[in-house]
Amino acid sequence: MPFADTSPAPAAAPPPSPVRIGDRVLRPTPVFDTYWQFAAERQAVYLARLRRAPLPWTADEVLGTHRFTNVFRASDRVSQYLIGVVQRGAGASAEPSDVVFRTLLFKVFNRQDTWEHLESRVGPVTWRTFDHDRYREALDEAAERGPIYSPAYVMPAPRLGEDRKHANHLRLLARMMRDGLARRVLAARSLGEVYGTLVSYPGIGPFLAFQYTIDLNYSDALRFDENDFVVAGPGAKDGIRKCFGKEATGIEQDVIRYMVDSQEEHFSRLALSFPGLFGRALHLIDAQNLFCEVDKYARVRHPEVAGISGRSRIKQKYRPGPPLTAPVFPKRWGLVPAV
Repeated sequence: MPFADTSPAPAAAPPPSPVRIGDRVLRPTPVFDTYWQFAAERQAVYLARLRRAPLPWTADEVLGTHRFTNVFRASDRVSQYLIGVVQRGAGASAEPSDVVFRTLLFKVFNRQDTWEHLESRVGPVTWRTFDHDRYREALDEAAERGPIYSPAYVMPAPRLGEDRKHANHLRLLARMMRDGLARRVLAARSLGEVYGTLVSYPGIGPFLAFQYTIDLNYSDALRFDENDFVVAGPGAKDGIRKCFGKEATGIEQDVIRYMVDSQEEHFSRLALSFPGLFGRALHLIDAQNLFCEVDKYARVRHPEVAGISGRSRIKQKYRPGPPLTAPVFPKRWGLVPAV
C-alpha cells in the first residue's frame, strides 16, 4: 500500500519494565513496545480502508510495503468469507452438523475459489448429501486449473488409501464425521474440549486444531468465550521469543494471556489510540496472531533481535485489493460496525 514517510518520529517511550508472568520475571526487548505500536497502526489501516479513506493509510514504510493480516482474526478476508458465506450465506444449512462439516471442509483448503468451484459442481455442501467420488472429481478438476490449497496453512494429508492429497483429506473429514465429531463438538463444555477432539485426528496438529476450534466457534453452533483457551503456534512462539527472549520458553500461553490482560495498560503507557474492533478488545486468538505478525514485522524493524526460526525477510508484498465490504461477525458479539 502507498505510504507517507514524512511524519516526524514519535518521542521514544521509556523502556518497558520487567513483567512477572507466572513464576517468572521477563525483561521485554524493544520488540515488546513494537507489538503494541504495530497493533495500533495496523488496526488504523483496517479502519481507514473500511471508511474508504484516500491513500496514504499509514506513515509506516514496513506496513506500507509488506502484507500483514488484520489485528483481529475475524476481520481478515478468509474469516469474513467463512462467517458470511460458508456459515451464514444464502443456501448455507443451519443444521449444526452441516455447520461443522462445511466449516472444516472449507478450512482444509482455506480458499474462496476452491469452495466456489466445489459448490458449482456438487451443489449445496451438506454432510447428508456428501459423496466422496463427486467431491473428488470436482476437486480434481479444480486442481488442474491451479492451486486448491491456501499457502497459509500447510496441512499434511494422512494416508487413507487415496493417491492425491485432497482425496485423502476428503476421506479424513468423512471419517471424522462418521466418528461423531459433530456430536462431540456440539456437546463440548469448553473450547479446550473442542480442541482436544480435533487434535486427536491424524494430520491435524496443535496449531491447526486450535485454528479450526476458533473457526467453529465463529458459528452459531458454539458460544464459547474466546478468552477461555489458546495454543501458541510456531509463528507466535517466534514473536514471543523476540519480545521476551528465551526466558519465555514453555510459558507461551501465559504470555499471550498477559498481553490480553494488560493491553489497556500498555496502549496507555505508549499513548496509542486503539479503539479495538468496534469496541471489542483483543482476545487470546488475536494476541496470538499478533505475535505471528510482529515476528515478521521485526525482521525489518528489529533485524538485530533473534527469533527461533532465523528468518530474516518478509516474503509477501502488499498488493492493493478491492474495497472492503461491510464486515460480519459472530452474532453473539453484538458488534455494530461504524463505517
